[in-house]
Amino acid sequence: VQLQAYGGGRVQAGGSLRLSCAASGRMSNSYAMGWFRQAPGKEREFVAAIRWSGGTTFYADSVKGRFTISRDKAKNTVFLQMNSLKPEDTAVYYCAGGPGIIVSSIWSANSYTHWGQGTQVTVSS
Repeated sequence: VQLQAYGGGRVQAGGSLRLSCAASGRMSNSYAMGWFRQAPGKEREFVAAIRWSGGTTFYADSVKGRFTISRDKAKNTVFLQMNSLKPEDTAVYYCAGGPGIIVSSIWSANSYTHWGQGTQVTVSS
């Protein structure tokens, strides 16, 4: 599976952006896809994830209520709708995927085997 992320950009605080991650290849029913982000000088952190088959979603507390992850199975694409953006959301955002990720590990970058290239999101105050 290959992943390609796009849709980043620059926006003012309070604005919105939508990231997309297109997947090529076959994804099993146990597949999950997620978004992570990494700000300069910080570790990569979990943002959101979705189970490909059932659509169950998971969010980091820092983005809950502001970000929405969704998927379009027909297009093999995962989206991250980001609303009410804050300067602290500024980071490089990565999409990731992997089969057989259990719920307790869905927050961990080590659980994901496929990664897309990052896309920069910059939120100005």
